Amino acid sequence: MQLTSNPIFGIILTFITYIIGVKINKKFKKTCLNPILIALVLIIAFLNIFKIPYENYCEGGDIITMMLTPATAVIALSVYRQRKLLKEHYIAIIVGTGIGSLASISSIYLLGTFLKVDAQTIASLLPKSVTTPIAMAISTSIGGMAALTIIAVLITGVLGSIFAPLLIKMFKIKHPVAQGVGIGSCSHALGTTKAIELGEDIGAMSGISIAFSGLFTVVFALLFF
Repeated sequence: MQLTSNPIFGIILTFITYIIGVKINKKFKKTCLNPILIALVLIIAFLNIFKIPYENYCEGGDIITMMLTPATAVIALSVYRQRKLLKEHYIAIIVGTGIGSLASISSIYLLGTFLKVDAQTIASLLPKSVTTPIAMAISTSIGGMAALTIIAVLITGVLGSIFAPLLIKMFKIKHPVAQGVGIGSCSHALGTTKAIELGEDIGAMSGISIAFSGLFTVVFALLFF
């Protein structure tokens, strides 16, 4: 048990399971086989099979979580690299991400209130459509549970990457800006990986939308709570 309580254990386990997830995803090329989702399942299974306390894994897992916050700053780099696209379509990006963020937050709030869900759960689910570091910061600041928020963000991202191409065809959305903004503002980084596959411009717009969606979600979340 002393070995598993070492922070290195959690870091190595996370790294190995993620690499396995990447290899499985590349081999089968299925959107539902997301590397992060696979890593999550493998970690849970490993801890349960070998009766390792979750607290032991967190010794290293918390170090990885801590790095999510500075990693968020990297989003600014992607926005800077796509500044030409941003200048050309800034109105569509701002309006699209603003409406998308408001729709995401209001739907969770209204549905949660209608179903009489407790305030902490609503707060945890509210930032589900933004990237994990931002979502965790928003959740904890308004009284939510970070663990539940992470699960909600993961599910939202996976579902977005799966259904985005289908919805684009269903609603006959032709413009790459509209496609990218829709994907990025609803399903953050996981959806963006799929957007990149659909096209370079779509992926770029989706990447830009992640940053703006995060900004709008921070503002709107404070208004709701």
